[in-house]
Amino acid sequence: MNPMKIVACFVVAAVAFGVGFSWKDLKHGKLPSSAAFARAVTPGADDKPTPTQVFKAAFTDIVDHYYKPVDVGDLKYAGMEGLMASLGDPHTIFMEPRSAEEFSKDTRGENEFVGVGARLGRDPLGAKIMVVFSGGPAALAGIKNGDVVAAVDGKPVGGVPVDEIVRKIRGKEGTVVTLDVIRGSNPKPIRIAIKRGRINPPTADGVVIPGTKIGLVTVLQFSDPTPEQFERAIHDLEEQGIKGLVIDLRNNPGGLLDRATDMLSMFVADKIVVKMRMKDGTEEVVRTASDAVHGFKYPVIVLVNEDSASAAEIFSGVLKDYKQATIVGEHTYGKASVQNVFNLIDGSSAKITIARYYLPSGGDISRKVDEEGQYLKGGLQPDVKVSLGTDDGISLGDPKADPQLAKAIEVIKGKGGG
Repeated sequence: MNPMKIVACFVVAAVAFGVGFSWKDLKHGKLPSSAAFARAVTPGADDKPTPTQVFKAAFTDIVDHYYKPVDVGDLKYAGMEGLMASLGDPHTIFMEPRSAEEFSKDTRGENEFVGVGARLGRDPLGAKIMVVFSGGPAALAGIKNGDVVAAVDGKPVGGVPVDEIVRKIRGKEGTVVTLDVIRGSNPKPIRIAIKRGRINPPTADGVVIPGTKIGLVTVLQFSDPTPEQFERAIHDLEEQGIKGLVIDLRNNPGGLLDRATDMLSMFVADKIVVKMRMKDGTEEVVRTASDAVHGFKYPVIVLVNEDSASAAEIFSGVLKDYKQATIVGEHTYGKASVQNVFNLIDGSSAKITIARYYLPSGGDISRKVDEEGQYLKGGLQPDVKVSLGTDDGISLGDPKADPQLAKAIEVIKGKGGG
């Protein structure tokens, strides 16, 4: 046969195949999509396509043929979220650029807001000042730990939820808010005007528990500035002559393993923090520093609950395994995995589980749940179990309304501290 006729036959066959493949498009007066035509005429079509090729082809078909306009960006991010969700791992997630930036700021300890610089707790008269941030507007105006906010801008706040009181106190930078505070046993309120300012709240801060010689350091998360803030809080409390220490990790979701390791280095030198088991079966071992031990000469208690997770569980578990602290409260969450954040080219990020971790004792604290997602077992178990219950009168950080903190104080006194 004439060589030109052979070539022509192949061309006709290819075109016919392409036309047949996309006949539904053609009979409606539409050309086939580039993806469909490429699948039809590309040599080696019998070869198994790569996952990337399949994804791109489906993406193109949706954009080209869906009956309504499609936002390409939304479609792309939905696809990424679907990839992560298909793994069935709640800790492997996709973050769009805005969420990725917020997460990055969170790990850097950049959580700015406009307010007065104090942490509030429940009180029947309004809200109790649990911690005043050093150098903030409230501290400069003379607000003290233990003060009770009874009115905001002249309006009583007794019985108002704490979150709502916080919203009333916050506002535009440079504006003034007036607080009526009750101090000590004096029933007459003191009116204090405070100019609102930009606040970057610490992730670790400390206070001496009233009526005791016991320090309370609350660690909200493990971010870049946390070790320095933790060490500074310990130093300040020791300057005040504390005889015991409570580290509150309740509701601490975790954070950076390296920062938790830095803090653990104050307790033990050159010790295993975790063993991380990687995908290929190899193990990576994380250890504390060999030259950073502080030397705690008093009893140490760590408070935990079911919302203490990840790095908070590692911190608590390591102190428990090396007998550096007594754990009080309820079982922790049970997150026994390590994630790494991979930054993508458009500013979004993928947080992906890269390993399982095991504490120095070798125990597996992985959370186990039933078909409805209810807790069955797992997490770090406390040495002294104390439940908060569901009492509306609970106020974390107040030993008179916080049974877990009250038990921690009791345990410290039983060890000769406080």
